[in-house]
Amino acid sequence: MSEINSKNYFDWAATAPFDTDILKESLSESFTNWANPSSIYKPGTNAKAALNVARDKIAKTLNVDSKTLFFTSGGTESDHIPLLSIMNRPEKGTILVSAIEHPALRGQCRVLSHMGYNVEKINPDSNGIITAKAVTDAMTDDTLFITVMAVNNETGAISNVTEIAKAIKEKANGKRKPKFHVDFVQALGKIPFELKNSDIDSAAFSAHKIGGPRGIGLLYIAKPESIEPFLIGGGQENSIRSGTENVFGAIAFSKCIEKYAIHSSNEMMKERFENQKKYINEFIKKLSSISKCHLIPETRKDEDFSDKNFSPWVMQAAFDKIPGQVMVRALDAKGFYISTGSACSAKKNSRPILEAMNVSAPLRENAVRFSFGALTTKEEIDDLFEAIKSVCEVFK
Repeated sequence: MSEINSKNYFDWAATAPFDTDILKESLSESFTNWANPSSIYKPGTNAKAALNVARDKIAKTLNVDSKTLFFTSGGTESDHIPLLSIMNRPEKGTILVSAIEHPALRGQCRVLSHMGYNVEKINPDSNGIITAKAVTDAMTDDTLFITVMAVNNETGAISNVTEIAKAIKEKANGKRKPKFHVDFVQALGKIPFELKNSDIDSAAFSAHKIGGPRGIGLLYIAKPESIEPFLIGGGQENSIRSGTENVFGAIAFSKCIEKYAIHSSNEMMKERFENQKKYINEFIKKLSSISKCHLIPETRKDEDFSDKNFSPWVMQAAFDKIPGQVMVRALDAKGFYISTGSACSAKKNSRPILEAMNVSAPLRENAVRFSFGALTTKEEIDDLFEAIKSVCEVFK
């Protein structure tokens, strides 16, 4: 990522620094393909071809059919399209939303509850993980839609969405199965996953989390013919997402996915993923040596458990007598950049994910998030620890 100074940046879960090489190359390609992809003359068909090349590239990387992929304006819209599609059904029923979801889904589900839908939360275990049993126990005959995020954006907890999808199908037992949607925004480029043959009905992705531009997202729909969008327009993206397509964004997103997605043939990211596990485990050990520090959850001290159940790119901790916002500002003054949690919830000063995990109020107030990316070095993480330690010494 040339020309971007990401040194000591530890808020990758909020956004990744731009991969400027990819963005410049993609912008150059989009200058050539500047026309409206829906136009039937040559410049338009050229733009459409460029859009479909980007789609095909993503499909190959994610090992899915290109007909299942649709470009959107971002992760939020990719979450909303499947959810809002249930409004086209004649009956109203139950929506199950995990208590650790991103505000894009929690907030929209709250709106639907005001419209007569019964919205029920699925609580995580003490580690912040949503289990298949918790999901199936919450299912009722009128359940229409279920949503569980793959990797939590605050704690890094991984919920086994493939196992959950299988359990939902088995619980339905031949009856109409609720649609199962997964927010993969924090999973792409961070953990290996497989969509094909997974019983996941839809999945959301966002480009800016892996070095791409803002304003471009991706929606996977296993069976596109099974969804009728609630919002209607010009019929672009096979009528799943109307609106003139962002050709530049699609090209850039495809290149970022190809470069950063973790899968068997991407040796660079496979190696980076394994190294990140080592980096995070060493960081956790060092943090644990600070008497003021409380890991959230504490089970992250167990390397074997943590490696299997948490993304090595995101973690949460709290420090006695140091409110989260104070720690953020203190580290900022030293040139280190972290956050208290989701950027989308930063102004609300609430921590619903930690509340759902039954984390005590003092720890919730003091909790901060550290998140890392492909450019983060071990040396930077070591420097971060020293900065944290120096802040803690001031607040003895």
